[in-house]
Amino acid sequence: MRRIIRSLVPIVVGFLLIGGSAALSTHSIAVAQASEDNNLRAEIMNKALNKSQLKNVQVSVTNGIAHLTGTVDTFYWKQEADKRVHRTKGVKGVDNEIEVAGPEISDQQLQDKLVKAIAYDRVGYGTTPFNAISVNVQNGAVTLGGTAYGPVDADSAVAVAENMKGVKDVINNISVDPVSPMDDRIRRAVYRAVYGFPSMNKYAIDPAQPIRISVQNGNVTLYGVVINQGDKDAAGIRANTVPGVFKVTNDLQVASQAERQ
Repeated sequence: MRRIIRSLVPIVVGFLLIGGSAALSTHSIAVAQASEDNNLRAEIMNKALNKSQLKNVQVSVTNGIAHLTGTVDTFYWKQEADKRVHRTKGVKGVDNEIEVAGPEISDQQLQDKLVKAIAYDRVGYGTTPFNAISVNVQNGAVTLGGTAYGPVDADSAVAVAENMKGVKDVINNISVDPVSPMDDRIRRAVYRAVYGFPSMNKYAIDPAQPIRISVQNGNVTLYGVVINQGDKDAAGIRANTVPGVFKVTNDLQVASQAERQ
């Protein structure tokens, strides 16, 4: 019996040593990870979040995942904080729980402000008549839809929404018209045909409220609001006279009907 006990002692001691080493190794890994997380947090605070607009943002880091909290004035800076932290070397992921503070504005007020701001956004660049971007606001969350002449116009509309105080979120559902020399020719021709008609000149007075012309592979859609049914019909007829147009969809609204809706 004594011989058996003596022979078991080294085995038991061995198991204890192995178990102790494993525990020590796990502890060392945890300490090293905590040190890395602290260094990463300092890097994020000193470089990624070193903007005055992000002064109220806090960050904690666990296993390389950055958790963002706090407040910003606009949705743009919530997005910007996320992007800047993602670009920080060593960050494995970002949990963005930043809240957009800003003023409390009713959905209707916010929608009206955004519609006007986006309508005037690209005035002077020659693309305003070719953008038909819609705006819908629910509980401070903005959904942008419709069509844009190009990606620059679409991105610009998104930027307007992101920087508007009171906006809590932005969903970009804008469809960008395909790049096509034929479509560009049709756009210009439809524009001249519609706006060149004497009774339609009045719609060029306010560049933010023109008849909108969207062209996709030769298919033309007219958007916007006109004064009367005669102007709506005239715009559709004029667009149909342009060579190369496959189809014209006349979605123009008459002012009295639009107000009732």
